[in-house]
Amino acid sequence: MTVRMTTFIREDSRICLGDALTHYEKWQKPTVIISDGPYGLGSYPGDPETTVELPEVYKPHFEAWSNYALPSTTLWFWNSELGWATVHPLLDKYGWDFRNCHVWDKGISHIAGNSNTKTLRKFPVVTEVCVQYVKRVTFPMNGSILSMQAWLRHEWERTGLPFSKTNEACGVKNAATRKYFTKCHLWYFPPPEAFESFVKYANKNGNAKGRPYFSLDGKRSLTGGEWEKMRAKFYCHNGTTNVWQENAVRGIERLKEQNKCIHMNQKPLKLLELCINASSDEGDVVWEPFGGLCSASIAAHKISRSSFAAEIIPEYFDIACKRLDNYDVF
Repeated sequence: MTVRMTTFIREDSRICLGDALTHYEKWQKPTVIISDGPYGLGSYPGDPETTVELPEVYKPHFEAWSNYALPSTTLWFWNSELGWATVHPLLDKYGWDFRNCHVWDKGISHIAGNSNTKTLRKFPVVTEVCVQYVKRVTFPMNGSILSMQAWLRHEWERTGLPFSKTNEACGVKNAATRKYFTKCHLWYFPPPEAFESFVKYANKNGNAKGRPYFSLDGKRSLTGGEWEKMRAKFYCHNGTTNVWQENAVRGIERLKEQNKCIHMNQKPLKLLELCINASSDEGDVVWEPFGGLCSASIAAHKISRSSFAAEIIPEYFDIACKRLDNYDVF
């Protein structure tokens, strides 16, 4: 009797057989989550035929991601335009803030006779979306939940100092009050050096009874380094926009069996590397909850990130494991 392997490990990469919901608690917390799950198109086993079922499918995952994510976690949610629109309210409910929508333009060659416009009554579709979300950071305070922006103002108000003094603390004329302590939508996240400046000023000049200021435990103030980890990482190379013009996977990268694609939803490694590089550093952890052929894990491994993936269909799991074991080919 052959015993099926349920977990494949290569260095810092791990692929698990089964539903990701049964594995999350065992995985290291992620800096990046690459979600390429059901689209509601019926395009592969387990994908609902319509988007109506998507909220029910994704709800437990969104809740788990919210529970296990770091303040610095970025979520890249791949889907069709309608699939994303259907589940966006649920993502918002579970604490994920929309950052940007990226359009994958597969090019005119992707049509290749697969769209009868007279019957479908619409232009041929050559796009998918990859939507960037960041974990919403909140602060419990006296029975209330404050946003990061509100918490900064609350802490400065406790000092008893006027907000104009935040400019003096940061060595600027009016930028600190206008950017870091404003009430409006033009609020900016204070960089670590600015945060350390007004924390030091607050603790030195503010009401002694309220010290320490800008503290999470009431015992010490956050450092600039700790503050920096309260938001998602992001790096952008010049010339990169939110429209990604890249052909659908083909050639040696496209996995086939008897000239037929093994998985219809395979993503280009180039685009997955783009997502991971934009939101993490070497050594950070990438989650791939809906593994499929585990392209995100391959991309993560190639650029020196740790990865944790799950795939529920045994046949795809086996192929993904072999792929990771021989990733140098791609």
